[in-house]
Amino acid sequence: MDLLNAMQISQDVEGLDTSSKEFLKNKEVLAIILKRVVPEYQEYTETEIMGFIETSSITSEKDVSNGRSNTRIEGKNTEFKVLNEKTSNFDILFQAKNPVLSTLDLQVNLHIDIEPQRTYRTGYPIEKRGIYYLAREMSAQFNLATDDTDYNLLEKCYSIWICRDDIPKEQQESISVFHIQHKAVLGNCIVRHQDYDLLSLIIIRLSPDHPASDKLIRFLNTVFTPHGDDFMKIMSEYIDFSKNKQLQQEVADMSGLGVSILTEGIEKGIEKGEQNIIELYNWLMEHGKREDAIAIMKPENVEFRNRLLKEYKQASATNPQSS
Repeated sequence: MDLLNAMQISQDVEGLDTSSKEFLKNKEVLAIILKRVVPEYQEYTETEIMGFIETSSITSEKDVSNGRSNTRIEGKNTEFKVLNEKTSNFDILFQAKNPVLSTLDLQVNLHIDIEPQRTYRTGYPIEKRGIYYLAREMSAQFNLATDDTDYNLLEKCYSIWICRDDIPKEQQESISVFHIQHKAVLGNCIVRHQDYDLLSLIIIRLSPDHPASDKLIRFLNTVFTPHGDDFMKIMSEYIDFSKNKQLQQEVADMSGLGVSILTEGIEKGIEKGEQNIIELYNWLMEHGKREDAIAIMKPENVEFRNRLLKEYKQASATNPQSS
């Protein structure tokens, strides 16, 4: 599942987005999110939800752990572009079975887009961007609308946004849902719910600075800030590692390796510069000093980090190839 690689230190502090996207591409993780926020899945187990995710969207292009089934999601057709407009990409786009509308003879899908965001304050309302993405997600179901287009074939779209930073305190640990509703203004008009309930925007606002009472928020807080002492304990509450010890080790290795540590460490007074820290981290890992590599990323270990930086610079000056 490449969980370790997904959460490795990145030279670009914006790499948190990339890391979280890689982690969220795993069916075990997607199932936890979908069960909590997608009504069509609330009556099903997470194992059943994993089975609903369309197998054709699972990548075979990247290696997976030995002895492990391929459960990584690779979004397909994630780019949308018309004429000379700006190219945009969905972060994680996939299809999954809609068990409510599917029958033995016909499978109806849900089109799901998941967008992890480092900041909630982007300079524009996340809600507007989410609705725009939903509109494009819906229109993408038809390559070109013609006189023969069958609108009966349109399937429901979800856009799920996960925001970590810069959330007003009163809005932290919250989940908002925006969807189409029918209101009879005059008379008694009955419309099938499935004929208009086609777009649903979900915004999840985390609370990384304080414990969360909501199960999903607590899980995502842990995923997006993977450096707490109780990281592995919390992850084990959500994902069953009993049948896959290698996956357990991969997730355990994530602890302390998130880009968030680097970002927060710099903000709290790491004065040697991001590049030096990354080089020191890589140098320690190459020399088999994994515990030291993890320790230097913790903001409180200033003296220890500075001492190892001095040793690293001396080693680099003496033997440049060793660095």
